[in-house]
Amino acid sequence: MNLTAKAIEKILRGVESRRLSSKRAFDRLKNLPYETFPFARIDHHRALRKGFPEAVYAPGKTIPHLEKIIHSIRKSGQNLIVTRLDEKTYRSLRKKFKDLRYSKEAKIAYLSQNLRQFQILASQKNGEIPSIAVITGGTSDLPVAEEAALTLELTGRRAVRLYDCGVAGLHRLLDQLPKLRQVKAIICVAGMEGALPSVVAGLSDKPVIAVPTSVGYGASFKGVAPLLTMLNSCAQGVAVVNIDNGFGAACFAVSITSNR
Repeated sequence: MNLTAKAIEKILRGVESRRLSSKRAFDRLKNLPYETFPFARIDHHRALRKGFPEAVYAPGKTIPHLEKIIHSIRKSGQNLIVTRLDEKTYRSLRKKFKDLRYSKEAKIAYLSQNLRQFQILASQKNGEIPSIAVITGGTSDLPVAEEAALTLELTGRRAVRLYDCGVAGLHRLLDQLPKLRQVKAIICVAGMEGALPSVVAGLSDKPVIAVPTSVGYGASFKGVAPLLTMLNSCAQGVAVVNIDNGFGAACFAVSITSNR
């Protein structure tokens, strides 16, 4: 039994109206909120607990395993996010799941089945859905930025894309300051020397999530150099996720903008 928010609310209403005994309600609620396979346990309650669904990390999984996991999540009515999925594997999966969508840039396959639920979870007290900016230093950072932006949208947030605003041409960033004042959080995606999050955090009062990318020449060490720069930021209010982890940055942004 997959206990969605709607299902739990129905059980509680049954107890309130005395149509359902507390013992029977307990029996229903104690059911395991995940589905078990020999190779995976699918967490159908993550959206209820965290505000975003369980994501499927594609590398290392066989197509039959992916098919069973996707079927389980699809059946539960939750939004589906499959990260780091190559286009060839997506085409194989799409033969079985005709409604499966794919972002080639973000390398994410997705099903937006229950976006309204996530919009409700995301809504602030005034009913407003939080907007979160996703800024990149350059165009080469777009794959990681799109992973973050699409994840935000699949969890009911509004992603404000501000791309190619790196410190090599600071005026491009300064022009976007009015938009940054209107968002709840900022995700900064940058490679090379990784200076962008420090600059943004120094100009904005919003929390900044820094995402180092593996973009850069040899001495960037495939993202280690921007990672260290971001960890050593002199500006306050900067959190740092791992190299190329746009998905993780989006999940953290969802957590800090949650109204729960």
